[in-house]
Amino acid sequence: MKLALVGIGKIALDQHVPAIAGSDVWSLAATVSRHGSVDGVENYADFDRFLAERGDIGTVSLCLPPVPRFRFAARALAAGRHVMLEKPPGATLAECHALIGLAESRGLSLYATWHSREAPRVATAKAWLADRVLRRLTVTWKEDVRRWHPNQDWIWQPGGMGVFDPGINALSILTEILPVEVHLTRATLSVPANRQTPIAADLFFHHPGGAEIEAVFDWRQDGDQIWTIEAVTEDGTMTLLDGGARMLLDGAEDAATPDLGPLGGEYPQLYAKMAALIARGDIDMDLRPMVHVSDALALGRRVAVAPFYD
Repeated sequence: MKLALVGIGKIALDQHVPAIAGSDVWSLAATVSRHGSVDGVENYADFDRFLAERGDIGTVSLCLPPVPRFRFAARALAAGRHVMLEKPPGATLAECHALIGLAESRGLSLYATWHSREAPRVATAKAWLADRVLRRLTVTWKEDVRRWHPNQDWIWQPGGMGVFDPGINALSILTEILPVEVHLTRATLSVPANRQTPIAADLFFHHPGGAEIEAVFDWRQDGDQIWTIEAVTEDGTMTLLDGGARMLLDGAEDAATPDLGPLGGEYPQLYAKMAALIARGDIDMDLRPMVHVSDALALGRRVAVAPFYD
């Protein structure tokens, strides 16, 4: 199937392009970008021109920042194209619900992708937790913003989400592996004096069984990057490391853990799922990670911290 990739930045080049190239289902038939391109692939600087001229391309994968994403997704759906959304699927929940309505009214597939859910050990962790009594779960997501988002001013603007841009990956895993629903009760957001979005956040959740659930996000991490979820149950402790690439049970490495790295295989699985959605005529827009971010931004107590400069 022919696909167009819209927004040719770091994540598109690092993850989407290799995943499409390795697929036996998808063909990258065009790109849309004012600043980037892919060798050997026709590029359009204007999205409306692309839609008008390339009716042969039935699917659009959007890798744009969250704020402009709705405008492009809505135009693609109106033009009869299936749409795949890089995380987060939009800047607001209202936008996402509007896209669902558009897709449903036109019989098109729409997919809010959460790549971290495809990490090698997430499904195993979900199965392990399914029948255990949880006592405590702690998320620690600490990375260096200068390494992963160098000079990307949009993440510091309203709608850019700040540290929740990576933190939502942790929330996508959290909502996937827990057998019950949790909701945010309070948060503290650390906002640089010269920015609009948080550089760090501490989140606390209500669990219906009384378990203590908290998350610590920080974009000021030096040295090793930390993407960890530790779940303490009555029957032992499970720890996801490297964003779900590895798993420990009571401190011992799960022997079945494949050595694929933090992002190994995630994006190829997203594209396989998109193909399956189109084949079924289905929509997958799980917005639970977005709900937690929205609640944190609504409930969070803001604390001013030192200015941040790239």
